[in-house]
Amino acid sequence: MKLGKGWIPAHLLVWGYAVLLIVPLYYFLASAFKSNEEIFAHPFAPPTSLGFDNFVTAFTSAQLGLAVVNSLLVTGLALVLTLALAVPAAFALARSTSRPASAMEKVFSLGFLIPTFAALFPTFLLAAVTGLFHSRTFMVVFLPATAMPLSVVILVQFMRTIPREMEEAARMDGASTFAVLRHIYTPMCLPGIATVLLLNFLTFWNEYLYSLVIIGPDPAQRTVQVALPTLKAITGTDYGVLTAGTVLTLVPVWVVYTVLQRRMQQALVSGAVKM
Repeated sequence: MKLGKGWIPAHLLVWGYAVLLIVPLYYFLASAFKSNEEIFAHPFAPPTSLGFDNFVTAFTSAQLGLAVVNSLLVTGLALVLTLALAVPAAFALARSTSRPASAMEKVFSLGFLIPTFAALFPTFLLAAVTGLFHSRTFMVVFLPATAMPLSVVILVQFMRTIPREMEEAARMDGASTFAVLRHIYTPMCLPGIATVLLLNFLTFWNEYLYSLVIIGPDPAQRTVQVALPTLKAITGTDYGVLTAGTVLTLVPVWVVYTVLQRRMQQALVSGAVKM
């Protein structure tokens, strides 16, 4: 009984925090089915109808269908390139005990100290010099560069938890370095890889500043985060339509999180991530 009473404050804090999350989420979803008049007159009342007029207007006015495809293309290719670079880099750093490897790991850690806006002008010049300005190709190459510090640091910590005896046994069976990475380290680091995928997906999908500057507002190439604000100008600040468009852009995020959440929770529970 004493233990039960001691947990009461913790339960109250948890449920209070849950309410703080649920109330804005409810208001957000309910507003997607309302008109401006209903939103301002009865902000927390349930919608009178569950029609999808706001969603249709948002989808067609800002061409969100094409924007979502562009975002999926840029995000998907950037994630593949990120893993293709981060996994071998983390493997090399985790296996090495030399001073250069330790210094290189610290260089990756220093990447956290660079503010996002500080690299905007050099990135703009690089895109112009390479001839990739106003193209999605540059973003596919640029986004993995911004994700390498976090990805490498996380994966290095996972790979260091793998016993060296497993690699030595594979070597005795004639396994090459690539085979060791593919058949031992990669399968055992799946929770870490899922964590990197989820975190980078959220970052790449929600990226706005560089997409606006590099790709621009061209409807044929712009990403969903660049297309979404145009609803404010097109519909004359119809908050119901704007909210509905935002809900549409969150669907891929929900799908990816649903797929990867178990692996990420496994990584957090195991305590393998030691930042």
